[in-house]
Amino acid sequence: MRFPAAELFDLGRSLSGPFLEALACPWEILPRIADVIAQVARELPAGYLEKFPGVWVGPETLIEPSALIRGPAIIGARCEIRHGALLRGIAIIGDGCVVGNSTEIKNAILFDGVQAPHFNYVGDSVLGFRSHLGAGAILSNVRLDGRTVRVLDKDGPLDTGLPKFGAILGDSVEVGCNSVVNPGTVIGRQSLVHPLVNVGGVVPPRSVVRRDGSVTARRL
Repeated sequence: MRFPAAELFDLGRSLSGPFLEALACPWEILPRIADVIAQVARELPAGYLEKFPGVWVGPETLIEPSALIRGPAIIGARCEIRHGALLRGIAIIGDGCVVGNSTEIKNAILFDGVQAPHFNYVGDSVLGFRSHLGAGAILSNVRLDGRTVRVLDKDGPLDTGLPKFGAILGDSVEVGCNSVVNPGTVIGRQSLVHPLVNVGGVVPPRSVVRRDGSVTARRL
C-alpha cells in the first residue's frame, strides 16, 4: 500500500518536498523531521536568520512577544506567529503561514500558506499547501489504547508502527470548526470536512465529509 506524496502535495511548496518525494508514504517522514531540519538549515534561502537557538526565521515574518518557540524549527518568510502560539519544536513552517492564538505545533510540517489560526493542535502531522484548520479543529495523534497508529483504508488497516501520528492533509484541505481528525487520517487534496465532524481513515481527494458520516464528491 502506497500513498505517494506527489498525489497529495505540490512538493515545491515546502523545504521538505525532496525528502517526502523519496518516501513510499508521507508519514514516514515524521520520525525524521529533526534530521530534515538539520540538513535544510545548512542551505536556507537568503534572508533567514537564527533568531532563537536552533530556530531559523525567514524575512518579513511576525513573531509576537507572547509566542513560545523551541527549536529545532524553520519558519518561512511572511508568516504570522500570533499571540499565545506554542511551537514545541521539530517543526518546518512554510512561507505565508499563520499559527495563531492557543495553537500548538509539534513534530509537524506545514507547507506554504497553511493556516492554523485559532485553538488548534497539530502534532505529528503534515499539512499541505494552503490547507486550513477552522477554530478549535484538532489533529489527534495518539490512540486511546496506546497501540501504534493504523491507517484504515478500503484495502484494510495498515500499521504505521508509529506511536504518535496525527494526520496527513493534502493541498487545499479545509477542516471545519471544532472537528476532530483521528490518528492516522489521510485526507486527499481539496477535500472539505464540515464543522463538528469526527473524521478518520482515508478520505479521497475532492470529497466532502459531513456530520452524518457520509462522504460525497465535492463540486469545485
